[in-house]
Amino acid sequence: MSIASDTITEKSGYKLHVVQTDKYKTNTLVLKMKAPLTKEDVTYRALLPYVLQSNTSKYPSTPELRSYLDDLYGAGFYVDVAKKGEYQIISFTIDIVNEKFLSDSTPLLEKAFGLLSEVIFNPKKNGEAFDSKTVSNEIRSLKQRIQSISDDKMRYSATRLVEEMCKNEPYALEASGNLQDLETITPESLYAYYKKVLTEDEIDLYVIGDIDETEVEALADKYVSLKEREPVSPTRNTDKDVDKEKEIIENSDVKQGKLNIGYRTNVAYGDPEYYALQLFNGIFGGFSHSKLFINVREKASLAYYAASRLESHKGLLMVMAGIENANYKQALEIIHAQMNEMKQGNFSEEELEQTKAVVKNQLLETIDVSRGLVEILYHNVISGLDISLDDWFAKTERTTKEEIVAVGQKIQLDTIYFLTEAEVQG
Repeated sequence: MSIASDTITEKSGYKLHVVQTDKYKTNTLVLKMKAPLTKEDVTYRALLPYVLQSNTSKYPSTPELRSYLDDLYGAGFYVDVAKKGEYQIISFTIDIVNEKFLSDSTPLLEKAFGLLSEVIFNPKKNGEAFDSKTVSNEIRSLKQRIQSISDDKMRYSATRLVEEMCKNEPYALEASGNLQDLETITPESLYAYYKKVLTEDEIDLYVIGDIDETEVEALADKYVSLKEREPVSPTRNTDKDVDKEKEIIENSDVKQGKLNIGYRTNVAYGDPEYYALQLFNGIFGGFSHSKLFINVREKASLAYYAASRLESHKGLLMVMAGIENANYKQALEIIHAQMNEMKQGNFSEEELEQTKAVVKNQLLETIDVSRGLVEILYHNVISGLDISLDDWFAKTERTTKEEIVAVGQKIQLDTIYFLTEAEVQG
């Protein structure tokens, strides 16, 4: 039996994904809008969902909209903007109690569809413009979120690494947008962009819960009306030879240095080697039993934290470490040494088996919540492939040490970024 899978139906202008499961006590609707990351649009996309979630024509103020959610037995409503590979994704999520668990007969699933439709298709507007006060408020909030990145030095250094490493590539753009473009957005220009999104974005609607597929399809037909479109897909850009490694040292008022290292893996989600890459990262720095954690943090006591992660759709491996400013060179040497150990296959079968178990547990934990399940299933939309969770587990389990060593040969150091309070002595 499949661990988790979605039944996909092509609709006019979007795909409907239905996951029938009694695993969750709520029903969840997630609408995802995908478009290529571009400098021209990135800030518009970062702002748009927050304007849409603030109010609608029917619920013209945020308190009225939130009060309606309370009336729906405390339904949850969230928006999010993220980048995956070189796409920028807008998400709208509604979590609502499954009416089967209630004594009254309120058609909550239909009401969730109705609310989602109201938010997406019936915004509060003034002619061909969004409500100016709403836009002004949300511009102010987004400005604060963008500015807060530089206050969080861990996030700031991770962002700066990507900017330097992926200079002149769309992935260098921050999903939150930028302050310069934010100043130029008007209620009219944002509304014009909103109309473009509705006609051009690749749109996927996920409905998850103990639901009837026929009823869900009927509700989708009733409440979601979109025109056919040919979504734009950027050229895959995960294979890149590194001509010369970059080292960037930036000074700031930080008591703890932030060391971030970026590698090109030349492997992305969906490639046959992806499962080996995931295990490579797990043994190298992905978990608490990993080489970085044990050798940089525990044995050498050089780091407050030391870990690595993958950007699966861009083919990047990132190392993050918080270190004393004076320990830069030594920490760098140990990290380089651990990467070499991995490439030479200096890890045990026990480490490999432990990592396989942790990868599997991590995936199972992710799908313990419905929104996590959507994120797993959505990998297939981004990659244009159809990989089931069962396949993912099976291929991970079959991956050999030799395959992990082979994928390691593809990994190239690209950029070292260090945020420190003082000049680093060479």
